[in-house]
Amino acid sequence: MKNILLLICKRIGASLITIFVISLIIFIGVELLPGDVAETVLGQSATPETVEAFRKELKLDLPPHVRYATWLNHFVHGDFGNSLANKRPVAELVNWRLSNTLLLAMVTAFIAVPLSIFLGILAALYRNTLFDKMISITTLSFISFPEFFIAYVLIALFSVQLNIFPSLAIIDDNMGFFNKLYAIILPSLTLTCVVTAHMMRQTRAAIINVLGSAYIEMAEIKGIRGFRIIVYHAFPNALSPVINVVAVNLAYLVVGVVLVEVVFVYPGLGQLLVDSVAKRDLPVVQASGLIFSIAYIFMNLAADILSMLANPKLRQSNF
Repeated sequence: MKNILLLICKRIGASLITIFVISLIIFIGVELLPGDVAETVLGQSATPETVEAFRKELKLDLPPHVRYATWLNHFVHGDFGNSLANKRPVAELVNWRLSNTLLLAMVTAFIAVPLSIFLGILAALYRNTLFDKMISITTLSFISFPEFFIAYVLIALFSVQLNIFPSLAIIDDNMGFFNKLYAIILPSLTLTCVVTAHMMRQTRAAIINVLGSAYIEMAEIKGIRGFRIIVYHAFPNALSPVINVVAVNLAYLVVGVVLVEVVFVYPGLGQLLVDSVAKRDLPVVQASGLIFSIAYIFMNLAADILSMLANPKLRQSNF
């Protein structure tokens, strides 16, 4: 138990260092953007005195390292600053958008995770058959297509041709839960097509790798059926790589949905990030980028911890 806690503490420490490095990269990247933020926000008609006063208000007259330390300190305490576009607190903008992104991610995960594991088990059970080959071809096709292409195909089919689902996933706080589900069904299906392919293929590969073990051969000699062998013997011992790929894809559902949100005009954090970049709303860009990074890092941290708990070999390692 002590060894497990030590490994978890090491992982948490490494994650915190990674977040610090990413925050530094985000700040430097924003600093290197061409043009002057104050002049961009105020416009070309602004007088030099107005621009200089606005620069002082944004603390752009301070040295970069002082502004970085101030920004990071405020971020840690939950103060993301104010938006340059509408003067509203960034935390207020981010909270609602992040909740929408998490809703889309949870609905997609609810569909994709059980479906991918079930298909992975069936593909491993009927490996090298026509069913397995058809599943492999289908998943490879979904992996090869970019998300926006799949989104437009679904829009053309279900919105234009069949007129079943809306082409724009516009939601607000006044909508009921089931109305929100109906509105986000197409972006959810788009993400499901992408992440299910990755998780299914990894599940299949992990189970097939375990099926070559000696204890599996012994179970087959005893006359245990193939489906029972996979579900009760092979799959539990293949959990570690499956957990990893599921966690990585769940992280993608939070941080990699920018294109999907833009295509469906979904009011999520990815759409907010794109709009803020276009408006040069730097406080929102910095906060959104760092929140995406934190979500991705801690999803991977959760995958590492669950993998250690599921695999005794990893609990004895020094990674």
